[in-house]
Amino acid sequence: MKIQIDKSMKKFPVTIGAVGALAAIALLILRLNLVAIVNAAYLMITALIIFLGVIAKKKLYVPMLAGYGLSLLGIITYFVIWGADAGFGAFTSGLAGFSSASHTLLTGEGSFLTRLGGNLLLALPVILLGVLLFVFAKNGKKILSGLSSFFLVIFSVVFLLTMNLRSEPNTKRLWEGHNDYLKGVDKNKTKKNSPNVLFVLMDDLGYGDISLNGAIYETPNIDSIGEEGAELTNFYSSYSVCSPARFAALTGRYPYRGHADNVIYPTVNTISPFAATRLFNSIEMGANVDGMMGDEITVAETFKAAGYATGAFGKWHLGDYGEYLPTNQGFDYFYGSHHVNDMTPFYHVTEENGEWEIVHGTDELKDQKDATKLIHEEITEWITDTVTNSDEPFFAYYASPWPHAPLFVGDEFRGKTGMGTYADCVTEFDYYLGELFGTLEELGELDDTIIIFTSDNGPALQGSTNELRGGKYLAYEGGQKVPFLIRWDNGNIFEKGSSFDESATVVDLFPTLVEMCGITGGGKENYMPTDREIDGTSMLPIFEEETPIHTKDNPILHMKREKLKSIQYAFSTDALLKEYSDYDFDVLKNNEYIQFKYFQNIQNDNSAFFDKFRKNWLHILTDDSGENYNRAEVYPTVAEEMNNRMNEIMTAFKENRRGIK
Repeated sequence: MKIQIDKSMKKFPVTIGAVGALAAIALLILRLNLVAIVNAAYLMITALIIFLGVIAKKKLYVPMLAGYGLSLLGIITYFVIWGADAGFGAFTSGLAGFSSASHTLLTGEGSFLTRLGGNLLLALPVILLGVLLFVFAKNGKKILSGLSSFFLVIFSVVFLLTMNLRSEPNTKRLWEGHNDYLKGVDKNKTKKNSPNVLFVLMDDLGYGDISLNGAIYETPNIDSIGEEGAELTNFYSSYSVCSPARFAALTGRYPYRGHADNVIYPTVNTISPFAATRLFNSIEMGANVDGMMGDEITVAETFKAAGYATGAFGKWHLGDYGEYLPTNQGFDYFYGSHHVNDMTPFYHVTEENGEWEIVHGTDELKDQKDATKLIHEEITEWITDTVTNSDEPFFAYYASPWPHAPLFVGDEFRGKTGMGTYADCVTEFDYYLGELFGTLEELGELDDTIIIFTSDNGPALQGSTNELRGGKYLAYEGGQKVPFLIRWDNGNIFEKGSSFDESATVVDLFPTLVEMCGITGGGKENYMPTDREIDGTSMLPIFEEETPIHTKDNPILHMKREKLKSIQYAFSTDALLKEYSDYDFDVLKNNEYIQFKYFQNIQNDNSAFFDKFRKNWLHILTDDSGENYNRAEVYPTVAEEMNNRMNEIMTAFKENRRGIK
């Protein structure tokens, strides 16, 4: 019996077809990768229903096939118009590695034609199967119709796994202000009038993981930064996980403003395993964002515009293609990994002008024991070459991948501490940091180099918080309070060996370095962007006057996944004593300022009581850095003020997420 084409307007087939049309329209209106994935899921489900109809009912329902075609057309149209790469999806293997110059059709945003060709190529199997199914069914080819519908199901799944999933961010862009600001920076910096900058950022290093803060192993070269310079004893990351903290450090803005609220996963085009990471960022971070957007203004871009040579070494973890690449974000040169060392793929690359290639092979870092040495050799060579062959000062961003798990250590340092790979790994890094300092001294640059050392967040599986509560990924002190050491021998900003208790955070680094290095624009000092909110503030008042910089108007924020978990800022004890005049507490009598931290609602960090939450929770960090006691009942007006301030901040964020002025 012939398979018949049912052209009647039966409710179910028509409904299924209408859903496909509506899904395609929704994709073109909303412009979100998540909706593209919904369309792809619709293709798979509809293909299965078509197959069941052909096999069980001996009918091909034309409205269903039409809905399938419209949904597919919507996907193709969306990625042709708004795609952020050349359109070939998972056909280009991320494990192969490539330079854009060698693969012009497979990298970058391509053109309208490459996106059209690439997306049609990915969809070609299901297009052909749909046409064949229609032709076979119309001509009564029962077996061929069944086979066509069966393979339509199979290749609909394949299409999801290989489809293009990179598209332009669907959020307010700040390109005009970005370009205007960088054009306005005075390019007047030379070796003679400006210090170098070496910004060292560790990965998952806890507050107590350096011997200056009580580690039970030695880190003499790290310690020397504070011993020859200064230490901030209350310094915070702006997020308790990797990528958002790096966003904050480089932009001076909280990661919420850039849709960078969580770990950024690889988007490298690969179908193994199941292209899962290709789906993740645009859903988790929203607005199709795959990293730190190019219209953010980074400290590297500012320093490059001012006349600095800029290099990044180690871990990037802020995007792996197009506008997200480090050399499209202000760095002249990058050596290291775009991804974190527990993700797939993972390898070291060299990158210039937005073009990268793998330098040691794709398997070389399955055993990452040589990573510290390799990164050290690259940054040493780059600094030496820059100092020797140019008149430019340098800005070097040294982002160590350690001690993030999985841990590796070089053969020379394995077993050195007797405390396991974690301590051995940090000890190895400390040794090579000392070697780098030696190179700077030989080059005559050590005294006039601003050296900053800190970490992106607290420790995860191992490491010391120095008895602080919590750890990585939590808004408690152990997750975000990190070491901070700074040295500048020629700066005369602080006395050698100084220690400051005033609080600061990584968003403060950008404005601090701009002021310390005398970056100007149109002759104006401390030249910072004016088209957007800069959340950080210069730390110079701390160094020069020991004055708090984070008060009610500019609190330190602790966020997690687009939610403000807590805020902290300093209160004057004089103001507190006016309200609490009967209190005779030592913390009020012995301090000019008190650091309060407030949680509206936060999950207990004790896994045995994971279902318990701390609500209306107020801490005085000045005398209780372990966040052991809730002071809300003692200072109710302080708790109320901070609760209201949290609500104000989140309202302002939601109304103007990107912080456009």
